[in-house]
Amino acid sequence: MIIEPRTVAPGVVLRLATVDDAAGLARAYAGNRDHLRPWEPHRPPEFFTAEGQAVRLGELTELRRAGRMVPWVLDDERAGIVGVVNLSNIVRGAFQSGSLGYWVAAGRAGRGLGTAAVAAVCEAAAGELGMHRVEAGTVTTNTASQRVLEKCGFERFGTARDYVHIDGAWRDHYLFQRILNDHEPR
Repeated sequence: MIIEPRTVAPGVVLRLATVDDAAGLARAYAGNRDHLRPWEPHRPPEFFTAEGQAVRLGELTELRRAGRMVPWVLDDERAGIVGVVNLSNIVRGAFQSGSLGYWVAAGRAGRGLGTAAVAAVCEAAAGELGMHRVEAGTVTTNTASQRVLEKCGFERFGTARDYVHIDGAWRDHYLFQRILNDHEPR
């Protein structure tokens, strides 16, 4: 299955992540460590290295080949990687659903890039991947991410107590979903 790159802003392309992105991802994560801290789990020091990202990207590539996840990067022609979008926990059969996670670099936040990227991933999930539904969870205090999801047609359907270990503690999350279509499962 081919998932085509999509232009999501002038000079910014949403494209599949590859092992060749290891150094760029390491720089992006290291440069946004403080920005991402309230929304992500604690990361070991090697996560912020090209070597650590190469291992991680190899694992993500295997999961993509198995049809269980799709990793994308937001690639700015001038600045390099300025964000990530992952569609993970893909379940086929009668469910046809996956979980969305994303972030945008601190210097690009609040300018519509996250909204454009999430919309593009939903388009790919419905079209190329033939999925019925995408879900996402946000820490209850992450109002910016909640606005992105709402702008992209997601609806809040619940609250999960102590859902994910984020920034050193189990955090409550709001749960969102977007129904993409009502097609029969492929």
